[in-house]
Amino acid sequence: VALADKIDTLTGFWAIDEKPTGSKDPFALRRAALGVIRLVLENRVKTVLVPVLERAAKKHPKPTYAKKNKWPDGVSIDEAVEKLVPGEGAWSVAKSVVEFLHDRLKVYLRDQGIRHDIIDACIAMDGSDDLTLLVKRATALNDALKTDDGENLIQGFKRANNILTQAEEKDGVEYSYGADIKFAENDEEKALFAALDAAEAKIKPAMDTQDFATAMGAMADLRGPIDAFFETVQVNADNQMVRRNRLNLLHRIREICSSVADLTQIEG
Repeated sequence: VALADKIDTLTGFWAIDEKPTGSKDPFALRRAALGVIRLVLENRVKTVLVPVLERAAKKHPKPTYAKKNKWPDGVSIDEAVEKLVPGEGAWSVAKSVVEFLHDRLKVYLRDQGIRHDIIDACIAMDGSDDLTLLVKRATALNDALKTDDGENLIQGFKRANNILTQAEEKDGVEYSYGADIKFAENDEEKALFAALDAAEAKIKPAMDTQDFATAMGAMADLRGPIDAFFETVQVNADNQMVRRNRLNLLHRIREICSSVADLTQIEG
């Protein structure tokens, strides 16, 4: 009941475009948002919030119309909300409230030692309006990045991503067609193929069951093979077939790591 009440309060004020601005929060909406977060997390409530908030938002067009004495007969709730917040409907109201909850969640988790960039890396993934799932993912990523392998993996990932991005911009193509081990020229390159296969075999089922700790651990295990690859292999080889294959291999690094979290959001 408390959770429903706070959701009703937030969507109601958003529907009439009365959001907190700067330090001003006369209706204590930040406190209400923090209340939603605490109720969800402490009770381990698993729910996708956007459709819940969207349904709630559809109940709140009347206050503005009543205030302006412009509540015409026959106007649907959807039409009312559309007029209530110009250019937005109930879905946009819901998305805006979720963004507000994410901002408050960053403050809540910062007090627990989880950096904002780690949270951003998880917010960028699908399902981030399930706050319990989001915090579970962020906690696992935070724990992984506390290890040497996890911290150094970020540098390897960013190096792979930067080289790949630059090559794709220069060549005007996307290197995502699948690398083939038969074009690998040295042991470190072959070892990276094997490591990516092993990581993918662990990460996919772990993500399907929301076992983020296992997924993050498998991702961190890539640190050694990626480091060895960059120490011994020249990605932009003279042989264009070898170069393309290596760029496609970098795409596999980006794709596998990005299935766990958006590591481009991680600072440093």
